[in-house]
Amino acid sequence: MAEIKDIKDIKGDAEERDPKKRRDIIKNILIIFLIILLLLTFFSNTIMNKSLAEIQTERATSGKLTERIRGSGVVESNQSFGVKVEGNRVIDTINVKEGQEVKKGDVLLTVGTGESEELSTAEDELEALELAYQKALLTPPQDYAAENQAIKNAREDLNDAINKKNNAAANQGNIDAAKDNYRYNKSQLEYYTGLQTKFTGVISAIDSDEYSAAPPEYTGQLIEQKNAAADAEAAYNGAKEIYTALLGAYSEEPTNEDGGSGSVVTKAELDAAEADMNAKEAAYNAAKESYDSLKYSLRNDLANQLADAESNISWYSAQVQEYESGGNGEEMTPEMLEEDVKSKQRALEELILQLSKTQQENGIQDQITQLDLQAQKKDIEKAKEKVDDLKKKNETTEIKAEHSGVVSAINLRAGDETVPDTDIMTIDIAEEGYTVEITVDGEKTKKVKKGVAAEIVNNWSGNVEAVLTEIKNDTVPNSKNRILVFSVTGDIDSGTYVDLSIPCGSGNYDTIVPKSAVYTDNQGSFVLVVESKSSPLGNRYYARRVPVEVLVSDEMSSAVQGSFGNGDYIITASSKPVKPNDQVRMKDE
Repeated sequence: MAEIKDIKDIKGDAEERDPKKRRDIIKNILIIFLIILLLLTFFSNTIMNKSLAEIQTERATSGKLTERIRGSGVVESNQSFGVKVEGNRVIDTINVKEGQEVKKGDVLLTVGTGESEELSTAEDELEALELAYQKALLTPPQDYAAENQAIKNAREDLNDAINKKNNAAANQGNIDAAKDNYRYNKSQLEYYTGLQTKFTGVISAIDSDEYSAAPPEYTGQLIEQKNAAADAEAAYNGAKEIYTALLGAYSEEPTNEDGGSGSVVTKAELDAAEADMNAKEAAYNAAKESYDSLKYSLRNDLANQLADAESNISWYSAQVQEYESGGNGEEMTPEMLEEDVKSKQRALEELILQLSKTQQENGIQDQITQLDLQAQKKDIEKAKEKVDDLKKKNETTEIKAEHSGVVSAINLRAGDETVPDTDIMTIDIAEEGYTVEITVDGEKTKKVKKGVAAEIVNNWSGNVEAVLTEIKNDTVPNSKNRILVFSVTGDIDSGTYVDLSIPCGSGNYDTIVPKSAVYTDNQGSFVLVVESKSSPLGNRYYARRVPVEVLVSDEMSSAVQGSFGNGDYIITASSKPVKPNDQVRMKDE
């Protein structure tokens, strides 16, 4: 028990030392907290600055500024010439490079024949000429057999006409009698043909029961009978309708209380209507029978007359045909026969004259053909000479420069085949000078004049000059731009791309800022001015937007007009994007 008590005593001693230890711990914690708070307070400005955009600034100044127009273009030679080779040749070697200066007479390249397309073409042309010449030699001789036969036939026709005229004079009496008989037969044929047409029309009208187009001398009584039958039919139909109506209204049954009939139609009225209807029906049947009988009788009579007319037509037609087929139908009078002889005489003479003319023309054509053959032979000889000349061109040929200049372009390489009238290379004549054109806003060109010297921005060699020689309108329709043409001299080649800066005049301005400090958005142009504000921990810097109007600019600076003055700091660059009213950090802060 005593040992346990000792242990409790020891524990009690330890508990008496705990409050002091706790105070020490609390004191240490407070000290550490104060130290941390002091450090945070001391470095807060530095920490915040590290998170801000670091800016570069320049002060707005006043002074003189030269406005400039910027543009770029490709230098072109004022005069150049292309190096060509006649025919299709193969390039063996090229002795120059692009940009190399050459003198007149320098060997530019050498060419050989290779597979010559020109030679192949010349051989094909020679073959075509020889073939055409051989075909021309195969032209058959002139043949006048057809013309001679036509003359022979015309002479026989003339003799026949003369014999017919002589015979007609001897047999004039018989001819006149035959003509009279022919005229009679022809008139009878016409008469019976007319009857045939008339009878056929009447029969057709009877069959169709339509007489409007039929001759009235045959159909007058028929039309009367037809109209009478139609009237009788109409009367019968009217009586029938009346009887039918009365029959429908008549009643035999008693309808009154005293046993009398109440019908509006009496039996006597009904019987009278029936009797009238029957009488008119009988009259209609009689009229119709009379009309049908007359049609049948007239049609039979007309059919018999038509058959008789057709028989006469057949006989008279044969007589007319016999006369006309015998050559008599022409009704040739002595005067007509005489005229026929003259006509055939003229036809014979025309054939003889035409043959003579044809023979003369063919003789001239033969001479022309001979001349053409001689010309073809000469063409063949020339073509052979051309082929021979091309075959002889087997040696290598040197192509030399015709003028001094600078090689601006080489379009082919060694081993390539040349094409006629196609440039192998282009040589610029340097002493003729170079030109460059740039397109600028038309308003800006009002500030420049001819003769002004432009600065070539990418003039690395330093010995190239450009002078404005012409101001002309843009070729684009409705364009407000204009084209500035510069004469370029110095160490430069055709095809070089140059950037030009053209001065437009100088002036003194109150506010000049770096060109990079001017920004533009949908609200217009503006600059960011650094604005300083005091705080317990030091100065704070902010970006303030100031709208400006850009008056003029050069490559580096812009003269502006806005609500800030000389000496104000203008933001020209930043480590990250800066917006108006953002807090920023100066580069040396």
